[in-house]
Amino acid sequence: MTLTELRYIVTLAREQHFGKAASKCFVSQPTLSVGVKKLEDELGVALFERTRNAVHVTPMGELIVSQAQKVLEEASAIKQLAKSGQDQLSSPLRVGAIYTIGPYLFPHLIPQLAQSASNMPLYIEENFTAVLRRKLRLGELDAIIIALPFNEPDVLTRSLYDEPFRVLLPGGHPLESQSAIDPADLAKEELLLLGEGHCFRDQVLEACPMLASKKEAGGDALHDGSGIEATSLETIRHMVASGMGISVLPQSAIVDHHYAPNILSSRPFCPPAPGRTVALAWRASFPRPKAIDVLSDALRQCSVNQ
Repeated sequence: MTLTELRYIVTLAREQHFGKAASKCFVSQPTLSVGVKKLEDELGVALFERTRNAVHVTPMGELIVSQAQKVLEEASAIKQLAKSGQDQLSSPLRVGAIYTIGPYLFPHLIPQLAQSASNMPLYIEENFTAVLRRKLRLGELDAIIIALPFNEPDVLTRSLYDEPFRVLLPGGHPLESQSAIDPADLAKEELLLLGEGHCFRDQVLEACPMLASKKEAGGDALHDGSGIEATSLETIRHMVASGMGISVLPQSAIVDHHYAPNILSSRPFCPPAPGRTVALAWRASFPRPKAIDVLSDALRQCSVNQ
């Protein structure tokens, strides 16, 4: 049994396809197939059920793959420990962030870290919470920036800052006359939301429960009219500017330099204003605590400067 064979079965379990798994492992498909079969023969159990079009993990395979993942994490930790014994801030840090945080935070974070950890470059990824969660568990990312709540075994979280939500309006909209907006007022408007899979969409619906109730009562009443769901906050901003509707954005995403001042405006919510808590998450076994501390301090400083 080798670490390479364990990596083969973990990757195959994730991809459920020999060709894709081989590509992820940077080996040929026959090489991966032989490695998986060799491990199955050594263990005396079938880890995968093979059909013409798919590969499925057997119940025993699920248990062994889970344990193999832990072994790979520990092996990676050994390598990281060796590096951290030299300098925890001298090697790249792999950081992920959800789509509604990354574009607005990274431009502030990178120069901030350049001052406090100049020898620690960042590998950056933006993705959905579910994808970042999986990559963190697999050791493909060292830390992720997400919105709470976030619960994952053997993963630590640290709250960074609270961020209120604001209503984004096209210039001249009747709601501009209000100094603060009641969430109930949104039920009367064409509200542009992110598509399914974005946690920010769920947070908006949770903050404005009458919208969710309206959707349940009217089938797809949330999308009367255009029926548009946007793929990003920037897409939403452009549609609001064009007069397609209004939206809710986190405060960090409100500032925009692409439009003249009279094209877009924003208003806060009436107290208690809805918002989110942004947090940092990392594996409890991650062997570079100084890197996490420096990253955390830089992120908090960014929130002050935004």
